[in-house]
Amino acid sequence: MIQRLIEKQVDQRWNDPKALIVLGPRQVGKTTFLKDLAKNKPEAVWWNGDDFEVRKMLENPNSKQLEAIIGSSKLLIVDEAQRIENIGICLKLIIDTMPHVKVVASGSSAFELANRINEPLTGRKWEFRMFPVSYAEMVAHHGLLDEMRLLDHRLVFGYYPDVINNPGDEREVLGQLADSYLYKDILTWEKVMKPEKLEKLAQALAFQVGNQVSYNELGQMTGLNSATVENYVQLLEKAFIVFRLPSFSRNLRNEIKRSRKIYFYDNGLRNAVIQQFNTLELRNDIGALWENFLVSERMKHLHYSNIRCNRFFWRNHAQAEVDYLEEHDGKIHAFEFKRSPKVNVKFPKAFLDAYDLESTSIINAETYREFVMGMF
Repeated sequence: MIQRLIEKQVDQRWNDPKALIVLGPRQVGKTTFLKDLAKNKPEAVWWNGDDFEVRKMLENPNSKQLEAIIGSSKLLIVDEAQRIENIGICLKLIIDTMPHVKVVASGSSAFELANRINEPLTGRKWEFRMFPVSYAEMVAHHGLLDEMRLLDHRLVFGYYPDVINNPGDEREVLGQLADSYLYKDILTWEKVMKPEKLEKLAQALAFQVGNQVSYNELGQMTGLNSATVENYVQLLEKAFIVFRLPSFSRNLRNEIKRSRKIYFYDNGLRNAVIQQFNTLELRNDIGALWENFLVSERMKHLHYSNIRCNRFFWRNHAQAEVDYLEEHDGKIHAFEFKRSPKVNVKFPKAFLDAYDLESTSIINAETYREFVMGMF
């Protein structure tokens, strides 16, 4: 079993009386993590939000009813909590009236679970994110050398647990993931009027990875107006399919001030959306795959390490660009991504002249390990 970094975060808060909420994409191992959490705790009560009887039981919760259901158990685990209509009220009642019960809940849909728990559980919860398996987790699992050898494979098929655990069936696993789970939460909860347009938008975003994204251009490609495109992008982000990286602008008049890049949480998921699983030698999007891998793995590292910073890209109207920036306590660290160590990379003079930088780094096939595992 692959040891997940979120375990350390949860352990640090275990003795806190607040609820522990684990959010993340479907199929990234949340249920497996919760089962492992409960295996040595026989007093645990388990509620599965996919179970109709559980949902029915909790339709009109009150403290006496909840006390009868939980009994003397000291641990309550709620899986797929977003499916339970009154889950926020239920958990609030339990936390307020049964302080001996530790509450742990998971959900695959950030927007739905957050809408149902944020207000009832204000000041009563710690929230965590769980992602597809990370490069660092795989290094800890089977060693650095093995994971280095698998890099090209990961760039194409990504890090979903079922992909890792079913070598040879990666295409089928990702195909089922894309067909059965990818848009399930959005279509269930948001009642999207044009689901085929949503899928077309996801495909358009997959082809735009690493590029500055225009909602107007995406609208022309998908037959949606720009406001609907922005709304759909937000839904895809809340469902943990994509995430946005804003542009950085402070000093220069010709900087692009209101733009964004959009990345997928997982390379394999990105490739499943466009049904492209060719080996790297046969692809013309290696740069996009490399950039998506680096930005998503860096995001995992920052989150699991509890490092808070602002993240950007930079570009001006003269097309000069810096791939990725981090701002830590007002200090700016700039990064350029080029897979080949042989490529000569220079940071734009306009950018270097405008900003007092803490550091500049080139992330290539020889230096990426330090970047994705947090040694930079």
